[in-house]
Amino acid sequence: MADSLQGKAAIVTGGGRGIGRGIAHVFAEEGASVLVVNRSVDAGQTVVEEITAKGGTAALFQGDVKSKADMEGMAAACLENFGAIDILCMNAGIFPAALIADMSEEIWDEVLDTNLKGLFFGAQACIPHMKEQKSGRILVVSSITGPNVGWPGLSHYMASKGGADAFIRGASLEMAKYGVTVNGVAPGTIMTDGLRELGGDALEEVRQIIPMGYIGEPEDIAYALLYFASEQARYVTGQILIVDGGQILPESPTALADA
Repeated sequence: MADSLQGKAAIVTGGGRGIGRGIAHVFAEEGASVLVVNRSVDAGQTVVEEITAKGGTAALFQGDVKSKADMEGMAAACLENFGAIDILCMNAGIFPAALIADMSEEIWDEVLDTNLKGLFFGAQACIPHMKEQKSGRILVVSSITGPNVGWPGLSHYMASKGGADAFIRGASLEMAKYGVTVNGVAPGTIMTDGLRELGGDALEEVRQIIPMGYIGEPEDIAYALLYFASEQARYVTGQILIVDGGQILPESPTALADA
């Protein structure tokens, strides 16, 4: 799929680190001009400089997906820098752990506003331009946590990702007649900076629950999204692809031990 996004303009929210950074790099390597959207200027600018140092095209927009005004500014910035909005990849998300009994309303709202309302604001800002173009790709980074598996202390995150999957299906129906597809990728455990900081034994415990025997990299998610962003996926919409090394498959740890 070399140069499969040549000439396309892409937005990647949460593009300053982790999975978002991987997406921004892969899309740029495939020929897209990438608007890196991030709350932290330093982290976002670092990714822009990494991309341009390799001969790619990228620009930074500082913004928060929880802000409708910021998302409108993001769409305007993409048009100003690149002249179009071909791909909107909504990756930004947070997951501060808190048990339901101890969770404050503020924490619940912060997670749902970032992970779910952020999809609404981002899509709403870009959809008019995609309708006018009669083409576009809307991509959502969901998760296996919520729709497929659970974890104590992440009920707010899980609720947001279940909502994200439903949003993908609803948006895909609204946008199909305009030539715009809406799809998502549900990552399993991915080697981000936060996970790497767990170190040694904790990482080994995580690795042992993955049938393929290793923890995925941000690029594994990026390449799945690359397919949805490409012309090859023009007839695919409303789908959510699990990319987890088989993590959700075992019925119990015994299933792995006996394999």
